[in-house]
Amino acid sequence: MANENYDTLKGDPALRIQSAGTSEQGQPVSPKPVKLVQDLPDELVQAGWSKCWSKRENRPYYFNRFTNQSLWEMPVLGQHDVISDPLGLNAAPVPSEGGGGGGNGSGTDSMLDNGHRKRRYSEEMQASGNSVKKTKVDSPVTPSTPAVPISPSTPGTPMFRIWNSAADEKQPLSPTPAPYRPTAVYWDFDIQTNAVIKERGPCDALPPHPDIELLRSQLTLKLRQHYQELCLQREGIEPPRESFNRWLLERKVIDKGKDPLLPSDCDPIISPSMFREVMNDIPIRLSRIKYREEARKLLFKYAESAKKMIESRNASSDSRKVVKWNVEDTFNWLRKDHSATKEDYMDRLEHLRKQCGPHVAAVAKDSVEGICSKIYHISCDYVKRIRDRHLALLKECNISEEVETPEVLNRLVYCYPMRLAIPSPPQPCVGVHFENEIACLRYKGEMVKLNRNYFSKLESFYRYSCIDDPRFEKFLSRVWCLLRRYQLMFGVGVHEGTGLQGALPVPVFEALHKQFGVSFECFASPLNCYFKQYCSAFPDTDGFFGSRGPLLSFSPVSGSFEANPPFCEEMMDAMVSHFEKLLGSSNEPLSFIVFIPEWRDPPTPALTRMEESKFKRHQLVVPAFEHEYRSGSQHICKKEDMYYKAVHGTAILFLQNDAGFAKWEPTQERVQELLAAYKQSGRTLSSPPAASSAGPAEKEPEATSDQGTSRD
Repeated sequence: MANENYDTLKGDPALRIQSAGTSEQGQPVSPKPVKLVQDLPDELVQAGWSKCWSKRENRPYYFNRFTNQSLWEMPVLGQHDVISDPLGLNAAPVPSEGGGGGGNGSGTDSMLDNGHRKRRYSEEMQASGNSVKKTKVDSPVTPSTPAVPISPSTPGTPMFRIWNSAADEKQPLSPTPAPYRPTAVYWDFDIQTNAVIKERGPCDALPPHPDIELLRSQLTLKLRQHYQELCLQREGIEPPRESFNRWLLERKVIDKGKDPLLPSDCDPIISPSMFREVMNDIPIRLSRIKYREEARKLLFKYAESAKKMIESRNASSDSRKVVKWNVEDTFNWLRKDHSATKEDYMDRLEHLRKQCGPHVAAVAKDSVEGICSKIYHISCDYVKRIRDRHLALLKECNISEEVETPEVLNRLVYCYPMRLAIPSPPQPCVGVHFENEIACLRYKGEMVKLNRNYFSKLESFYRYSCIDDPRFEKFLSRVWCLLRRYQLMFGVGVHEGTGLQGALPVPVFEALHKQFGVSFECFASPLNCYFKQYCSAFPDTDGFFGSRGPLLSFSPVSGSFEANPPFCEEMMDAMVSHFEKLLGSSNEPLSFIVFIPEWRDPPTPALTRMEESKFKRHQLVVPAFEHEYRSGSQHICKKEDMYYKAVHGTAILFLQNDAGFAKWEPTQERVQELLAAYKQSGRTLSSPPAASSAGPAEKEPEATSDQGTSRD
């Protein structure tokens, strides 16, 4: 209900309670209680219910101050709310037909899945013929997981609405346009989850706001520019490709700070990922070589740069002698041998690197550590500026950072989307228009775009997962924040970040679900997920669209999962530690199918640990150039750029506990079905497949010659 329906309190301030609703008139407060003890049973009062008066409808209704839920009829003892009891474990049975009497007395009023009548913003609105209602899915009931979580859907909400967050609800509404029908669907929301977790409380992250996200984007772009300038000024090189993006990923593994994107509380402050990648490009970046002349030029350039660096830095006399002698020997060889092949030049380059590399690295070490330290401390300053501005905005809306979180019971439930503990402030108006198949969202001159199919996907996600905005008043601003956040994380360059969000093709997901019961993605985003159950990097922006939060804070006790991590070595290593901890602590069926690059020279710690793990049940390799991935920018890229060949082999490892192995054993027949799914090219399928997990940093759209990696 809008604010004008409430008789706001003018008495004791202690009785004022913040509500999660929004309006242009400011942050609303809870309605005035009317004879709580006399009108309602004590059980309902203790559960947060109070009787209030609607000024617009001129009739009483019931409001829950804990969940912001409102009903026309008195709540029934034993019924539950989707926050404190997401599965309805304490709910009493409800009749199959809703008990009318609300509104105009019609028995056809909208009913939520838990039996509550949805309180409409106008009882006089007629049900639209184009309204979309979520289908109720009956899932099997087990002793440990007795019911399926209630999805916070909003039956009767139009699939496509006139987006205007400032619309006055007293204005007569025009007929709802026909819903947009996606021309190609790359996801399957009909698959129900089998992931069981211990019930958890809401997240304490600050709610997203376009003004804050705009400030964060400006400061993050400045930080990228600082990184580029430091690399050029101190080492004379361009920043390694994607190294800043991988720095963000690596830092978030250990970061204890409050910002969802930028690191501010890390130990150590020197990033191993950034240090390693910058050092790999010193004295010059080594690119992929195709021709003999390119190899000769690269060898000459490396020798010249190594000599120049060792002479200009504070190196020991022994280091100067070793480097100078090897460089002169290389120059002499280049002058004499004119019949050398490409392989000869590359062998000579490798020999020169082994001889000079340690000495060059020794003189560059302090400088590169200075770059890493400087970037981290600038990031800390930016985080403080962002958070101070965010808290000031919440204070202007009378929203406190300290909120009382509901009690969390020690019980098992099916996984449900991440919720925020702090109410959302009023959201500004975000403009939207459509250019053919592209949705364009604009705020203060800053535009973000996505394919209209994916805009429809986010609408569906929002309807299923968001519980504080049934009228979609905050939908556009939250979509803008989400798109801006991922644009920031993966950069704005051509093809930049597409590999970090690379995804499996749909035939592979279908095989994983059919053969191994997979219903959950461990690394994904609202943009590239295939299942509606997934973990993602940002609980504050993604929770409204179905995210279960970051993987490293997600602890399932049962279920079958797919994991296709961003190929950051520190992230993959942390993933393996997390999986082994979960598998060792659960007696319920638990299975993780992991997709990572087959890096063997040298092998990554994550790959080595999984191959030696006691939970490894099976392993296979899909050869390089014999399988595809979907682009990480699938929500905006052209159709012809949707798929690309993997330039490296992909190792698939099955990590399962005993119960998981008994239930989803990787038999030869099942594994063959999975491999057969990889042979279906997404470029030739009549119905283009969908993709999912936030994937590899090294799955590249093109094998460019100057492309950097996180490997040596």
